Amino acid sequence: MSKTLLITGANRGIGFEMTRQAIERGDQVIACVRTIKFESELSAMAKGNPAITILSLDVTVENDMKKIAAKVKNKIDILICNAGVLNSYGGLEDKEHNSNAIETVLMTNIAGVFFTARSFLSHLALKNIDEKHPSELQGKIAVISSIMGSQEKAGSNAIIYRASKAAATNLVRSLAVELKPRGIAVGAYHPGWVRTDMGGPSANVSPQDSAAGLLVRFDALNLANTGLFESYCGEFLPF
Repeated sequence: MSKTLLITGANRGIGFEMTRQAIERGDQVIACVRTIKFESELSAMAKGNPAITILSLDVTVENDMKKIAAKVKNKIDILICNAGVLNSYGGLEDKEHNSNAIETVLMTNIAGVFFTARSFLSHLALKNIDEKHPSELQGKIAVISSIMGSQEKAGSNAIIYRASKAAATNLVRSLAVELKPRGIAVGAYHPGWVRTDMGGPSANVSPQDSAAGLLVRFDALNLANTGLFESYCGEFLPF
């Protein structure tokens, strides 16, 4: 059955590849980007294709996002919070970890997930359900986190990014508890070390394989396993 997916950060890397593969399998996609570039691959793919809609959406500006969300009339089946930034791979003494850079990472990777979920919540849930009588599955929120945010997999590099992804996964756990009675499942996902602008050319997973695996995992998300943290290939991950 065709689904409607909303994907943030859809203009490049994993986000673009998830958009491409979702369209290819027959889904409808609302592809969200901070700035629409008409010469981009995403714009070229959307041209003349009614299955894809491109929205200009900055996940750090909630007031604007609410106005944009109010204009979206589609029921959203899967809300994919993919937008994310990494400012530096350095440790404690890295000067690239300045206040402006840290604010950008935290606002995008943590607050951006929260704002996106809140802004589009009404598109996922058809109605409020009594907590004593959980509904059938109505919608899903999939958050692209990272194993780098796992406290059991701690490392000394990219410490701000690691902290932001730990918080994003924690947010997923809280949202899963809050939204389960409303029929909404929430999951956190590690996409692998992917050959993107962020992951670099030495990464061992292609965007195509990562996106394909993630879409399969999103399809498997339900109210019984809500709150999970797993890899793109279905491996359980420690928090």
